[in-house]
Amino acid sequence: MPGTPGTSGTGGTVSPPPITPSTSPTGQSSAPAAANAVTIKNFAFSPAKLKVKAGTKVTWTNTDPDTHTVTSKQGSGGPLKSPGLATNDTYSYTFTKPGTYAYYCTIHPFMTATVEVTP
Repeated sequence: MPGTPGTSGTGGTVSPPPITPSTSPTGQSSAPAAANAVTIKNFAFSPAKLKVKAGTKVTWTNTDPDTHTVTSKQGSGGPLKSPGLATNDTYSYTFTKPGTYAYYCTIHPFMTATVEVTP
């Protein structure tokens, strides 16, 4: 019986298949779900420019520890006028007419952004 006990390996040259996290298919696909969401974080609206179709409901979520608002720019005649949003509060508005809607935080006027509504 020609067996060679104790030599079952070949020096470790056979390695298992690489283990790579598969986050690209599911991680990338979450973008469309957030196409109508704006996050308020680090004293900024993200994204600063959002493009949606008429009839889309946009929701802003404040993740900052400070209170913020979502308010149409003065003189624009825009429809946005949220109350002060505390941490994790949300504000939603459904845009029905095409146009570009500039808005800001009344508490922190340097925070500005726009929503572009297409037909």
